Amino acid sequence: MTQPRKPRELVRAGTTVDHMTRLLADRIVTGIMRPGEKLDEISLARRFDVSRTPVREALGHLAAMGLVERRPNRGAFVATVTPAHLASMFETMAELEAICARLSAERMTAQERRGLEIEHCASAQFVRSDAESDYELFNQDFHTRLYRGAHNAHICDLATRTRSRLAPFRRAQFRIDGRLAKSWREHEQIVTAVLAGDGVAAAVAARDHVTLVGVASAVFASED
Repeated sequence: MTQPRKPRELVRAGTTVDHMTRLLADRIVTGIMRPGEKLDEISLARRFDVSRTPVREALGHLAAMGLVERRPNRGAFVATVTPAHLASMFETMAELEAICARLSAERMTAQERRGLEIEHCASAQFVRSDAESDYELFNQDFHTRLYRGAHNAHICDLATRTRSRLAPFRRAQFRIDGRLAKSWREHEQIVTAVLAGDGVAAAVAARDHVTLVGVASAVFASED
């Protein structure tokens, strides 16, 4: 008689690790988990009803993002992200996005420009309905379109990896009242410049946008 197959362990699914990384990152950024707080794998696994595997991997990802500090022979702790450090990361991100926007204005195909315009217009419904989660997903896609539209694989990779480190803070900005509408209007300026093929204006709009995101996100940084 054929033995029934054992169910696949959910903890091995990449999405579980991604979910844990996002969950813990959001709790750290918004202050639910405070700087210096010990992150015990066993306690976290029990708290979120998962095995230690996704917790361990998530902590590794968070350490790479600068949100977790690993101390020899002591374990993992919530790191302190100072306003100065956060500002330096957003400054880098702003310059990278400015380059991507400029190159997108110069290099995007007609189909890519049309796709950017359509997605941007469609996202207005999320602003009207205050659908934070839906707008956040669109926001990721919007910026990815700019990275790819630059048609420079190296810059796209740099921008993507830098954005990954800032992802929890970029998500947290949407918790601020009125930020969705402001973000959409900032995107509007970028799209207008890209569609017009104006690389200089696109770069300025993208740099200003990310700088404002950094200012909005600064509220979630810890004081020195």
